[in-house]
Amino acid sequence: MSEKKKAVKVNAVKGMNDMLPADAGLWELVENTVQSVVKSYGYQQMRTPIVEDTGLFVRGLGEVTDIVEKEMYTFIDSLNGDSLTLRPEGTAGAVRAVIEHNLTYDSPKRLWYYGPMFRHERPQRGRYRQFYQFGLEAVGFTGPDIDAELILLCRRLWDDLGLQDVELHLNSIGDASERAEHRAALIAYFEKHQDQLDEDAKRRLYSNPLRILDTKNPHMQKLVDGAPKLLDYLKEESRAHFEGVRAILDKNAVPYIINPRLVRGMDYYNRTVFEWVTTKLGSQGTICGGGRYDPLIEMCGGKPTPACGFAMGVERIIELLKEEGADFSQAQCDVYLVHQGAEAQSEAMVLGERLRDAGLDVVLHCAGANGMGNFKAQMKRADASGAAYALILGEDEIAKGVAAVKNLRGEQGEQQQAEVALEEVVEYVVDAIISDDAHEHLHLHP
Repeated sequence: MSEKKKAVKVNAVKGMNDMLPADAGLWELVENTVQSVVKSYGYQQMRTPIVEDTGLFVRGLGEVTDIVEKEMYTFIDSLNGDSLTLRPEGTAGAVRAVIEHNLTYDSPKRLWYYGPMFRHERPQRGRYRQFYQFGLEAVGFTGPDIDAELILLCRRLWDDLGLQDVELHLNSIGDASERAEHRAALIAYFEKHQDQLDEDAKRRLYSNPLRILDTKNPHMQKLVDGAPKLLDYLKEESRAHFEGVRAILDKNAVPYIINPRLVRGMDYYNRTVFEWVTTKLGSQGTICGGGRYDPLIEMCGGKPTPACGFAMGVERIIELLKEEGADFSQAQCDVYLVHQGAEAQSEAMVLGERLRDAGLDVVLHCAGANGMGNFKAQMKRADASGAAYALILGEDEIAKGVAAVKNLRGEQGEQQQAEVALEEVVEYVVDAIISDDAHEHLHLHP
């Protein structure tokens, strides 16, 4: 008889993480808060495929960006030979959908999306190979008001989440002709100091010198600080647009730092660019970045259409919430059903459905690997669930036609347990949850 072969354990792909129940409350908090805030500004949800034609990202992001050169997950479709890519960001796909379905040619649109993105980067805190982003795209708006509105929306989101250490960095990168003048000046400046450039900067010198300004190399900081500033090359229209954004932010008391080194990694941005940053996440301190990208829709085959947007990394926001020490523990349920015996189990199943019909979240104790468990073991589970109440059914309760209702979160001295007739127990528990302090921990459904 041959020995049974031991199964090989399979782990997650490096840089692609599981979200476990312990963090579910945080994720739900961020997701629900973002959806509530964007709805209050009139943004509508859209969903695009995770896989797109590779050419969409090459055209939209630029061939000499880090994303296209080094980070995209690209593969050949074995059935038809198409080159496909897991989306590394959301804007290009959103723009493709806007063009394909003619979404903006009758009126401007405020759009938002949420989902996983993929980049082959070195995994570290707040930076993963599969990561989640919320993104907003305001398409068809020309003025500085929409740029400012997006920033105001972000501020409201940080306030609603209770985030403290978040700072706005703001810049304008002008229009294409202004960037061309600045580009020439940058190249001339860095050519004079080639001996101080690292290999990455030398590679970018003639292909994308603007990105040298975003270097994280500490040995190049003084050199970069002395480089020509794009703000000095803005013409009247770009300057007026930037001043318009600033005026709205000033009127709404939004503090910001003008950061002339702030650029975006994608080629399609113009004029306003901004980032929200924190000092609590080390090198991954940017939690949200965006700006105006008027050229992109035409670059992707659509009619010339102005647009502005941003994206935020959910994992980084969650890391920041944890770093600031906020408690977002989540109750598993409102009511935990404890029972002993076949008849009690049958009645508990019926009672559980009645409670759910009334809008409560209910966990009914089921047999585990070690059996059903006695009342003491079940009550430990009930307490650990975070439920406000435990309903107890045993032989005695079934004989009397009642359920024992135990308040698991009551203050000292309150009545902890009562017997309630089975036909009245749902109304009793609902009224108790609505009236007592325990409702702060619950989620009674309408």
